[in-house]
Amino acid sequence: MGNDWVNREQNMQTHPALCFVLRARLILCFLAVVLCLGCRKGGKEDVHYIRVGVVSGPEYVVAEAAQRVAKEKYGLTVELIAFNDYIMPNTALFQKDIDVNVFQTRPFLEEQSAARGYHFAIIGPTFVYPMAAYSRKIKNLSELEEGSTIAIPNDATNEGRALLLLEKAGLIKLKPGRGYAPRLIDIEENRLKLNIFELEAPQLPRALDDRQVSLAVINNSFAVKAGLYLGDGVIVEDKDSPYVNLIVAREDNKDEDKVKRFARSYQSEEVIAAARKEFREGAIPGW
Repeated sequence: MGNDWVNREQNMQTHPALCFVLRARLILCFLAVVLCLGCRKGGKEDVHYIRVGVVSGPEYVVAEAAQRVAKEKYGLTVELIAFNDYIMPNTALFQKDIDVNVFQTRPFLEEQSAARGYHFAIIGPTFVYPMAAYSRKIKNLSELEEGSTIAIPNDATNEGRALLLLEKAGLIKLKPGRGYAPRLIDIEENRLKLNIFELEAPQLPRALDDRQVSLAVINNSFAVKAGLYLGDGVIVEDKDSPYVNLIVAREDNKDEDKVKRFARSYQSEEVIAAARKEFREGAIPGW
């Protein structure tokens, strides 16, 4: 290898034209890299392109309507990034893998921000997707027996939301002062001695097939994937629910024009029509 290097140096000294060509190529490669980086930072593709995180399933289909509106009305190319849980969309936003996400409520955002140190900005509301308790065993609460098992989501915000729903139905009583985030340990009264356990949100529809599970409290997005709609619910969250979903960005990009254009695209009649098709009565515009 040492001899090859010596021979190469000798050839460059013997053939100055070859030396010039090699150096010119290096300079051109360097300029190409610089120009490419410049395009990424400030070129037109950056202004007219946005990456949006959404939950897979019917909410993704609704976001596709916003994607079309963004292109047709605002000249904005939207790349939709699908996620299968409620944690990764915020992680991706924090890491700048996406520009905004559309999937969470304010209580969930506040809980995640406090736990993980996020500094995000709310751009605007989308829809209220009411939560409901579903069953394959009973048709109304009067059939619920003592000691029955109820499955609820295990993430802090949706667990609290589910417990508040059970309390409103008169099944449990919670300690006062817990706001929107009560936990299982905050159950003060459980007259039917219900066995309430936590489960990953995407697994809840399948829990309904367990012979021991009488009720499962399921977020609308996962319920619809399983063919369950609000009309099928044994207990249904009020339509004036404070849990409206949000368009969320980072503090460092919240004022970008493309973020505002995407928000206008989402808050459109075309998106309302798509949501009604996917969720029926289970999607209420929040703007």
